Amino acid sequence: MNLSVTGQHIEVTEPLKEYVEEKMNKLERHFDHVTDIHVILSVEKLRQQAEAILNLTGTRIHAEAEEHDMYAAIDALTDKLDRQVIKHKEKLKDHHRR
Repeated sequence: MNLSVTGQHIEVTEPLKEYVEEKMNKLERHFDHVTDIHVILSVEKLRQQAEAILNLTGTRIHAEAEEHDMYAAIDALTDKLDRQVIKHKEKLKDHHRR
């Protein structure tokens, strides 16, 4: 898994980058075929926003979250991505085969 973290109007500090890495590693528990993750952290006045693009084998998943705290925005983003990855994994299964 290739992870890149960038910031818009914010300096991405080492603890912030480690927190993002820790949260994104949890996504691999549900789906092993995550090839690339690009996380964009941005700040506009009081709005803290986290956005991520996941490249999976065969598809691309995008999610974004906005909170008053950057760590809360990353948590909300991880929850959204987790639900989307599980939904994608369920689509790949053939439920009609018995």
